[in-house]
Amino acid sequence: MEKKEALKIVQEDGFNLKNLPAHFKKDKEIVLAAVKQDGFALEYADDSFKKDKEIIYEALYQNVFAFVCVDDSLRKDKEFILDAVEEVGAALEYADDSLRKDKKFVLEAIKLNAFAFVCADDSLRKDKKFILEAIKQNSVALKYADDSLKKDRKFILEAIKLNAFAFVCADDSLKKDRKFILEAIKLNAFAFVCADDSLKKDKEIVLAAVKQSGFALKYADDSLKKDKEIVLAAVKQSGLALKYADDSLKKDRKFILEAVKQSGFALKYADDSLKKDKEIVLAAVKQLSFVLKYADYSLRKDPDIQAIINKKK
Repeated sequence: MEKKEALKIVQEDGFNLKNLPAHFKKDKEIVLAAVKQDGFALEYADDSFKKDKEIIYEALYQNVFAFVCVDDSLRKDKEFILDAVEEVGAALEYADDSLRKDKKFVLEAIKLNAFAFVCADDSLRKDKKFILEAIKQNSVALKYADDSLKKDRKFILEAIKLNAFAFVCADDSLKKDRKFILEAIKLNAFAFVCADDSLKKDKEIVLAAVKQSGFALKYADDSLKKDKEIVLAAVKQSGLALKYADDSLKKDRKFILEAVKQSGFALKYADDSLKKDKEIVLAAVKQLSFVLKYADYSLRKDPDIQAIINKKK
C-alpha cells in the first residue's frame, strides 16, 4: 500500500488507522489526517504521537474524549492542560488530580474557559473564597458552584460587588426576592436586569434601578415606562434613557422640557415635532451645546440658540 492510499483511507474514517501497517502509524501526516477525522484515532497511533502536542490538540479539538489516549506524562503538564482547556473547557477533567485541586491552577483555567470549573475537584465548588476569586476571573463561574451557594444571600451580594454579571447564575429564588433585589440594585443596577418579571412592575424597585443607571428603564415593565417620575429619574441619570420611555412621553411637551433640563441628551429621543420647539432646544443646549445636532434644522442657526452656544465656548 502506498502512502497516498493510506491517507485517503484515514481521511474517510480516522479509525482505519487501526488496520494500517505499523510504519503508517509512525507517519505524522497520516496520523494527523486520522485524528482530524476522528480524535479517537489517536489510540492507534504510535506511542510517540501520544506525547506530540500538535497531534493531541487536533485530536482533542475533534473529540475531547480522545484525552483518554494521551500519554500520562502530559496530565501533569500545566502549560499543556491550559492550552487544552482554552480550546475545550472539559479537558480539565483529564488533568492529574493534583491540578484539579490546585486553586491557583484552576483559576487560570477558569479565566480561559468558565466551563473548566465543571471539571475541577468537587471540594472547590463549596469553597466561598475560591469561588469569589473565580468570579473575578469569569462571572459564569458561579454557575458551576455548589447549589447551596447560589441561594446564599450574603455570598451572592459579595459576588455582585465583584462582578454584577454573576447574578445571572444565582438561584431563581433570589431573583424573586423583593428585599434582596433592592439590596442588590444598590450595589449594581444590573441586578435589576436579572430580577423576576414580577418585580419589574414594582415602582420602588424600578425607581431604585433607574437612579443607579438610567438604562435600567429598558427592562422595566411597559406600564412604568409611562410613569413620569420614573422616566425623569432615568433621564436625570442618563439623558439617552429617554429612548426606552413610552412614546406618549416623547410627545409630551411639558415632560420633554423638564427632561432636557435634566439632561440635554434627552433631545435626541424627543418626538420630531418637539425638536422644532425653540424653548425645548434652548433648554437642551444650555445643558449640552453639541445636542443642537438633534434639533430641527430650522433652529440650528437661530441667533438666540447660537448666542448660548457661543457663550459656552
